[in-house]
Amino acid sequence: MPAGRNEVRTSPASTPKLQVRGIRKRFKIKQKGRIHEFLALDGVDLDVNDREFVAVIGPSGSGKTTLLKIVAGLIPHDGGEILIDGTRVTKPGPDRAVVFQTFGLFPWKTVLDNVRFPLSIRGVPPEQAEATARANIEKVGLDGFEDAHPHQLSGGMQQRVGLARALAADPQILLMDEPFGAIDAQTRELMQEELLKLWSETKKSVMFITHDLDEAVLLADRIVVLSGAPGTVQAEVDVPLPRRRWEYDVRSEPEFGRVRHHIWQMLREGIMKHDADQRRAAAGA
Repeated sequence: MPAGRNEVRTSPASTPKLQVRGIRKRFKIKQKGRIHEFLALDGVDLDVNDREFVAVIGPSGSGKTTLLKIVAGLIPHDGGEILIDGTRVTKPGPDRAVVFQTFGLFPWKTVLDNVRFPLSIRGVPPEQAEATARANIEKVGLDGFEDAHPHQLSGGMQQRVGLARALAADPQILLMDEPFGAIDAQTRELMQEELLKLWSETKKSVMFITHDLDEAVLLADRIVVLSGAPGTVQAEVDVPLPRRRWEYDVRSEPEFGRVRHHIWQMLREGIMKHDADQRRAAAGA
């Protein structure tokens, strides 16, 4: 049985690839010599179906990254459960791979060594690990840079290495935490197009965290909107646009603008409500 899994709960044939059920998370914060509890997530429910691309968006403080880390098994939660193919997961496992905003590359390793690293620690035979790494380096357009070190690469190229490393592990689910947030705007748009092409080839299930509304509409099949702290699911919005979105100017489509406006109105109302609640709490303190 893979690490981090317990007994089978339901038939995977009838369940989403990823199920998040009632997730709650509290943090303890020390302020002025006193310990305060902060509720970051309060009963979050969401699904990611097989081969579906789901974006999670919300204002700062809505717990987006915290949620992703819980799904990845990197931090514990205080209530609820995470299910993959109907099986409860409690730890990191080979069924999930994470691509972070900070590239997370080993600076002393070459591109090739960075990409094959997760395969090596799993005991994949060296020849197979190298062949898989090279294939995924080519897939993200970095063939010829196998012997380069991270400091010799641009930010966009470093993020391609991170993506190649995640794909080389062949996970069922890609967990992406604002992966293009640390690169310039022009490179970001190119990387978004590249990700769309890669996703169309690999058809991985994707949970993609972003604060960028245009990015969410461009990439996703469905967008989950989180409220402000504590994070709860405010709404889920389907994106009814053709999937090969790199082939035309999708941002000029009326449907793109409609979905974007609809989600912005929800985010705006949530932010304003959260700010008003904060002011009332401060006035009553």
